[in-house]
Amino acid sequence: MKKTSRRDFLKYGGALGAAMTFPALSKAQAGEVLKIGVVNASPAAEIGWSKQHALALDAVKAEMGDKVSVTVLDSIFLPQDAERVFRELASSGNKLIFGTSFSLGTPMQKVAPRFPNVAFEHCSGIVHTANIGTFEAKYYEGAFVAGAASGHMSKSKKIGFVGSFPIPDVVGPANALLLGAQSVDPAITCNAIFLNSWFDPGKEKEAAKVLISQGCDVICAMTDTGASVQVAGEQGAYSIGYASDLTSFAPKHHLTAFMLDWSSDYLRAVKGVVDGNWKPEVHWDGLGGGVVKMAPYNAAIPADIQAKLKQLEVDIGSGKLHPYSGELKDQDGNVKVLAGAVLPDADIRGMNWFVKGMIGKLA
Repeated sequence: MKKTSRRDFLKYGGALGAAMTFPALSKAQAGEVLKIGVVNASPAAEIGWSKQHALALDAVKAEMGDKVSVTVLDSIFLPQDAERVFRELASSGNKLIFGTSFSLGTPMQKVAPRFPNVAFEHCSGIVHTANIGTFEAKYYEGAFVAGAASGHMSKSKKIGFVGSFPIPDVVGPANALLLGAQSVDPAITCNAIFLNSWFDPGKEKEAAKVLISQGCDVICAMTDTGASVQVAGEQGAYSIGYASDLTSFAPKHHLTAFMLDWSSDYLRAVKGVVDGNWKPEVHWDGLGGGVVKMAPYNAAIPADIQAKLKQLEVDIGSGKLHPYSGELKDQDGNVKVLAGAVLPDADIRGMNWFVKGMIGKLA
């Protein structure tokens, strides 16, 4: 797998000129190597969002071997840079290109029409075209289970949430975290702070400290670092990890994590292009599909509670229990989901409101 820095790639700026024309997507010929490009908005790391995408690529390499050649570009977060990167990857013969962040959507949408014979896959994307497919995870399912673990372990009845941006992909899991905790104790509340950054360990540490000072004794962060878990452990609070298993940052205090395994999405797209039957599909899986997984539960959680949490995983994965079952009210007490009803998928994916008990603002 070839790793290329943003600076190294962008220095070629425009050298390839106008878009080239490639043959229509068809079944790969014997011995033909599929060139794959992957663009990450965040830095390469040993844990977190970008790491889980790297592990998915490892799964592709393990199964496909020399049939694929992969180029990975990290820290492509500016729209103008991303557009250039996508264009040059497509011009360089990459027949499958992944964008791994919601923020890469607009640049990808500008480039894809110029390369109709290249397959684009957008993680966290919501726009689909003739050659752009999307895949996403039901984060909220794992967040609900993690919230239940928090509810069992919290003594203050206050938990905390650190989010990157107040977008649906983050707001939804924050709500699910609290709903999971409230399924154990309805009196539990959750204080939320947003960093307005995808990656800012310093700012994240300060946010975690603020939450702990407010009495939160379980901290969950949907960020790309282990900073919150580390701070919580240092101050004697429990923590919930995201994307990767973050136990190493606080072995005694990390309760669990809702992890992401993108392997099935990557392998599906790669095999589709190789076999010539790739289509721009929408994929959205959770605990049942294996895209969301729970990290091992901390030994501090009693064995009987761990058994309940594992059964909760099964019930959510099978559809027996839905984290957004009504009645649900928003912060102001307005009923958003009636008793006996379930929040529709479209509303989950566009969630822009906090449930009752969340303390914080989305603006």
